[in-house]
Amino acid sequence: MAGQFENRVALVTGGSSGIGRTTAVAFAREGAKVIVCDMDGAAGEETVALIRGKGGEARYVRADVSDAGEVAALVAGTVKTYGRLDVAFNNAGIEGAMAPIGELGEKDWDRVLRVNLTGVFLCMKYELEQMVKQGAGAIVNNASILGNVGFAGAAAYVAAKHGVIGLTQCAALEYSAIGIRVNAVCPGFIATPMLERAGLLADPKARSMLEGLHAMKRLGRPEEVAEAVLFLSSPQASFIAGHPLLVDGGYVAQ
Repeated sequence: MAGQFENRVALVTGGSSGIGRTTAVAFAREGAKVIVCDMDGAAGEETVALIRGKGGEARYVRADVSDAGEVAALVAGTVKTYGRLDVAFNNAGIEGAMAPIGELGEKDWDRVLRVNLTGVFLCMKYELEQMVKQGAGAIVNNASILGNVGFAGAAAYVAAKHGVIGLTQCAALEYSAIGIRVNAVCPGFIATPMLERAGLLADPKARSMLEGLHAMKRLGRPEEVAEAVLFLSSPQASFIAGHPLLVDGGYVAQ
């Protein structure tokens, strides 16, 4: 496969489904060799099979992004397999429990922050270490519209995603001058398994409510986020750094 990422190596965390899977397939479509990382081995291998079925190159690696040792091994293994790391999409995340702050369990808070924020920090830490050696690279973190605004009942998720945007901006300030660009995408509500697990797609009233929160009056598609990630990772975005790109159908504009 040939394209704008030919001879490049891309790492996608949370690559077993939804936005992660779609982005991994899109990177491969454009010629990248892709490492698909996820905790779900069967679904991760399905993503790899999809890529290989279309003539692309990919491998699955299991890693818990909240574990420093596993993240370090993930990046080291990527370099051992393909020789370098050019692009990383730090997408792995969980939705967590929904509850008012006064009722939110401390373990629920810790779990969401550990995966959604510390996980992004650890991924960037080891990805940046490798990219500094290369003198180039691009990182895109998956934040959220809820990294820009609040949402009642989702304090842990909102706090983590605000933190992801802050981390992204700090990394851009620290590494842009040496050729490493770090940005974020901020999706609105996207039709993915995460929303399915929450029962928000099968319930017509719940889906209609979510759609109505967006100026476009619909949910986003994983492909729409994937194309934004590819743009931010590409030479076409060569003067963009530290930017939280909204892919939200006008949600935050209202």
